[in-house]
Amino acid sequence: MVKICYSKSTMRKSVLTIGEVYHIFTRSIADYIVFNNDSEFDHMWQLIRYFKVENGIKFSDFLELKIVRQEGFNNACNILFKDNKELVQIIAYCFMPTHIHLVLKQLEDNGISKYIKDILISYTRYFNTQHGRKGPLWESRFKSVLVNNNEQLLHLTRYIHLNPVTAKFVNKPYEWFNSSYKEYIADVVDNSKVCQFSDLLEIQPSMYSKFVNNQIAYQRESAKIKKLLLE
Repeated sequence: MVKICYSKSTMRKSVLTIGEVYHIFTRSIADYIVFNNDSEFDHMWQLIRYFKVENGIKFSDFLELKIVRQEGFNNACNILFKDNKELVQIIAYCFMPTHIHLVLKQLEDNGISKYIKDILISYTRYFNTQHGRKGPLWESRFKSVLVNNNEQLLHLTRYIHLNPVTAKFVNKPYEWFNSSYKEYIADVVDNSKVCQFSDLLEIQPSMYSKFVNNQIAYQRESAKIKKLLLE
């Protein structure tokens, strides 16, 4: 079963507040494709893990550390930063060719804003270097929507995990390697996990899989209708 662990509901606020959960969405300028291959998707995955804690090491310097080569990226983060202050709790994510979805809980004042700024600036530097380009890569401001309760959160995770299916990049969410879906269905090893959701949602993997996959046809049809209405 998919069990919802209810917490105190919150009212929508104009500022991002400690202890509240938000759907964060940011898009590239003019729908420019910012993820062209596995290496670029993987780089963003490293950034969302790396910048969730406060640390004084430049990302490029961190990658050169011996412990990263010996232990792997995520294990090295866990070892070196286990006592560092966390800015955000990552609940779910999905990277699409032109945009990213994140579900985040803010843990420190201005934590989400600082976190998003760091990952987008760092990715822009990386991407521009790889492609020999200059200038901004992302729209100037990310969008945020407050998640009012954990039932809404549960449905939100399904929506973002189905994004690549709705866009018809894949037929099943399991086939898209650039989201947190496999963490939800317990098909990843611990050292590749970046999400923490057990304090909000009690997920039984097989039931969550059914919960998501049973919505594929409806979400595709809804997206088609929405596109027709906007044209």
